[in-house]
Amino acid sequence: MNSILSLPQLGWQTYFQQQLSLEELENYQIGRVLAHHRSLYVIQTETGSFSLEIRPNMPALTVGDWILLDSEQQLIRLLDRLTLLSRKAAGSKVSEQLIAANVDTLFIVNSLNQDFNLSRIERYLAIAHDSGCEPVIILTKADCCDAPESFKQQVQALDPFLMVEAVNSLDTDSVATLKPWCKLGKTVAFVGSSGVGKSTLVNTLMQSQDQETGGVREDDSKGRHTTTGRSMHIMPTGALLLDTPGIRELQIADCEQGVEETFSDIAKLSQQCRFADCQHQAEPKCAVQKAISIGQLDERRLNNYFKLLREQERNGSSIAEMRSKNKNLSKMYKSVQTSARENKGK
Repeated sequence: MNSILSLPQLGWQTYFQQQLSLEELENYQIGRVLAHHRSLYVIQTETGSFSLEIRPNMPALTVGDWILLDSEQQLIRLLDRLTLLSRKAAGSKVSEQLIAANVDTLFIVNSLNQDFNLSRIERYLAIAHDSGCEPVIILTKADCCDAPESFKQQVQALDPFLMVEAVNSLDTDSVATLKPWCKLGKTVAFVGSSGVGKSTLVNTLMQSQDQETGGVREDDSKGRHTTTGRSMHIMPTGALLLDTPGIRELQIADCEQGVEETFSDIAKLSQQCRFADCQHQAEPKCAVQKAISIGQLDERRLNNYFKLLREQERNGSSIAEMRSKNKNLSKMYKSVQTSARENKGK
């Protein structure tokens, strides 16, 4: 990435500007997290980039975060996030993993082969809606599919207002349909399972071969995992592109609002049920079951709705407790920083 970048080029918006006092603007430097490694963050400011060591008393940061720094490049505070992408960390332990912050558009990538999965797309949509990002569905490998339009219609049926694009990731002209979301200073992120062609798509958008790509196993059309870290890059269009590792185990966490928005059609039907507490199973005059019987609603979609609700309820309470603990830790950290500055001025 270039060593000299203005704040607008880094994605600075009025939302972040309004969080700063005049004193902070005069005395501190603004930086954005460009990469997250095991023991450090890479921070970009208007004067250049540097590494910030991760310390136990620091608030958890993620790629895309905006922070304030003192003259010695030490963290003062984390600015409130406009959007935040997170998930339940892989494994049985309930903990939240931050994926990216302050992303404007989330490109949800799914390939047009045996890996095509509407239920998985709904999972990503729930996370996108809960985060505040604009979701755009990208169906890759359209050149290898006999009827890409039929798959596109299946996805569009999830939400008539959902943006859906089918592309050949190797074709620059085909990928050009994504440019409206890739303007100067806009931040876009890519999520999708391993092997759906994210890295190939990123390379085409970046007009480079920065991302290593892997082949697809012919027996099951599943790809080999190639992207291993999260980092942000400047696209030729001036947008900031964030690629994430292929998510092999995607579990939602404290995401009830995102689930409800993703399945808003079911919520709307529920209002027409005879009973306010209808479980949409065998109750009389259930509008949801009636919609299934006449082909208005797919039973798969209802089952996935129930599944995601149970999952987020199971994970959400523990995640909320952890967030409260982290918030208290962050307050303590800010208090220590303030005391240190006051003592230094005496």
